[in-house]
Amino acid sequence: MKLLTAEQIRAWDAFTIKHEPITSYDLMERASTVFTDWFSKNYNQHQPIIIFCGTGNNGGDGLAIARLLSLLRYEVHVFICRISKNETEGFAQNLKLLNQIDLSILRGDFVENDVFPSLPKNAIIIDAILGSGLSRLVEGYWAAFFEYLNQFAPKIVSVDIPSGLFPEKHTEGTILKANRVLSFEIPKLAFLLPENQSFVKDFDFKSIGLHSGFLNPIESQNVFVTADFIKPFVKKRSKFSHKGSFGHALLVVGRFGMAGAAVLAAKACMRSGVGLLTVHTPQYNNSILQISLPEAIISIDENKKEISQIIDFGKFSAIGIGCGIGKSEKTADVLRGYLEQSNAPLVLDADALNIISEHPNWLDLIPKNSILTPHPKEFERLFGKVNNDFDRLELLRNKAKSLKINILLKGAHTIIADTEGCCYFNSTGNSGMATAGSGDVLTGIITGLLAQGYESKIAAVLGVFMHGLAGDWAAKKVGKESLIASDIIKYLGKAFLEILDNGC
Repeated sequence: MKLLTAEQIRAWDAFTIKHEPITSYDLMERASTVFTDWFSKNYNQHQPIIIFCGTGNNGGDGLAIARLLSLLRYEVHVFICRISKNETEGFAQNLKLLNQIDLSILRGDFVENDVFPSLPKNAIIIDAILGSGLSRLVEGYWAAFFEYLNQFAPKIVSVDIPSGLFPEKHTEGTILKANRVLSFEIPKLAFLLPENQSFVKDFDFKSIGLHSGFLNPIESQNVFVTADFIKPFVKKRSKFSHKGSFGHALLVVGRFGMAGAAVLAAKACMRSGVGLLTVHTPQYNNSILQISLPEAIISIDENKKEISQIIDFGKFSAIGIGCGIGKSEKTADVLRGYLEQSNAPLVLDADALNIISEHPNWLDLIPKNSILTPHPKEFERLFGKVNNDFDRLELLRNKAKSLKINILLKGAHTIIADTEGCCYFNSTGNSGMATAGSGDVLTGIITGLLAQGYESKIAAVLGVFMHGLAGDWAAKKVGKESLIASDIIKYLGKAFLEILDNGC
């Protein structure tokens, strides 16, 4: 799913109006109906609904929603916030219609310097003040008003976007803190970055029937990865395939005391569908690996406690390095050897990234199309500090493009930047996955997919999606609080079945 800018969305609206054809007013009515249907399924009729409307199209949506909710017998109060003296045509039409219909909707206007309205504590607040066309920061009186409303943050529901939030750039001004947001047609880029988590606690998005013919020629550097996007990339198995058909992966993992990282990565790699797996690890990890994973081939390093040698890797179709290997001088030398000698992409995680961050000139040694999997702190150590998440996104995009590698920045919506500078935002996963070993599992999955012949970018995007989907299955079964990394591996099969069998 392409993530579009606010300007592109407005162009999509105009395209729909022209080619469907449909009037602007009817398109607004369609959007308001979609919001009302969603709202009525999530909020009961036993609480008063207070809708704050601006005088733009977002406010017009709010007025239409007020009318539709009142027809469903909700107790509705409407306040018009006269932030601007101008009214859009959609706002004016809906205000006129609201005034003509005999509905028991309490209405009020207020302008700058008016006393803030008193609100009942049990009310649900619908925010339809400022939409995605925001052109300046919210300051002064209206910023104070937003702060007043933010004391009701757990009860705020925003129409399309929280008021005051820029949809595709960093916001300095005051923003309403929405507990839930319903975005029309597609999510906004701002929803997917950590800096806005206080303003978008949770979001949904619903189609309002914008014309599908608009999207095909439109270019976007940002993609929201859903099941519909992923499904065509998942390879189907042939009846006459054998273990050699699904690749031979090598994992270079685990120093002494970190055998768990090796076990987690190896089990996840096997569960991802790889045909053969070799695990190279220090001598002291031999028994643990042999017992934990009898399906894998164990290659024992000549050193008892750390990785100290490069093995012949010509027969392997993918190599993953870094989980729990430590940062000793010997291990760093081994990593450099793999970087210099490998003709194929590598999957680099954890200590492999930390070693590279201490040798910045090694970045240029990384084989093209390799996959790096840093969390934010590892990313910072590799590429430097930034002022905000939007700056980090551009740095991520630029580094992936300039180094010709795929960089996977872990987070609630993990972002994969490819070699062309396109960023893929993941839609699966949950906070229960913020647990030790989760990253090792991800490295194993991606290495396994890469070994099976998936293109590097697809291996990264698919691996992150399946990792998150398995985590969602685990959370359903054991709860977020009790979820551990092994649970993600346990439910990886469920994730594949959901995509392959149920069609998503």
